[in-house]
Amino acid sequence: MNALIKTSRLIDALNSRIGKILSWLIVVVVVVSASNATVRKVLNISSNAWLELQWVLFGVVFLLCSPWTLLTNEHVRIDIVNNVLPRRVRDIIELVGHFLFLLPLTIVMVVTSIPFFLRSFRINEQSTSAGGLPQWPAKSLIMIGFALLLLQGISEIIKRIAIMQGRLADPRARGSSSAEAEVERFLAAANPDGR
Repeated sequence: MNALIKTSRLIDALNSRIGKILSWLIVVVVVVSASNATVRKVLNISSNAWLELQWVLFGVVFLLCSPWTLLTNEHVRIDIVNNVLPRRVRDIIELVGHFLFLLPLTIVMVVTSIPFFLRSFRINEQSTSAGGLPQWPAKSLIMIGFALLLLQGISEIIKRIAIMQGRLADPRARGSSSAEAEVERFLAAANPDGR
C-alpha cells in the first residue's frame, strides 16, 4: 500500500503543478478575447485565428485543469445530501462513483480520442475557417486531459482506500473546501497582525 500511496502523491504533484500553471491561461484568454473584440470594433479587422485561439486556450484550461479540480475537491457535488451522510457512507459512495463512472468514462474517452487525434495529426487537419488554426493540437487536448483525469481518479481511489483503512488522515474531515482554505490563507497573509 505504501508504494501505491507514493504513486498517488506523484500523480497529485503532477496534476497540481499542471493545474496551477495552466490556470494562468485564463488571463491570456481574457487578453486575447478583449484584444480581438477591440480590434474588430475599432479597426473593423477580424481574425479567425485569434477567435479559435481563445477557444483552444479555454479548452486547455478546462480539460487540463479538471484533474486539479478533482484533486482539490472543487468539483460539483450535491453538498446538501453529501454532508448529512455518515463519513463511511460518503467514502463508499465516492469509491463506487470513481469505479463505476469516472474510470470507465475516462478510459472510453482516452481510447476513442487517440485515433481521433492521430487521424487529424496525420493529415495535418486545418480549420475550415479562412485563416484558422490547425485542428490536431486542440484534438490532442481531449486525449491528454482525460488521461490526466484517469490518473487522478486512480490517485483518488488509492487515497480513499488508504483513508478508510486508517493509513492516511482525511484532509476533507475538517469540512471546509479548498476555496475556503485559500481565502483563509489570503486573509492571514494580508493581515499578519491578526487585526
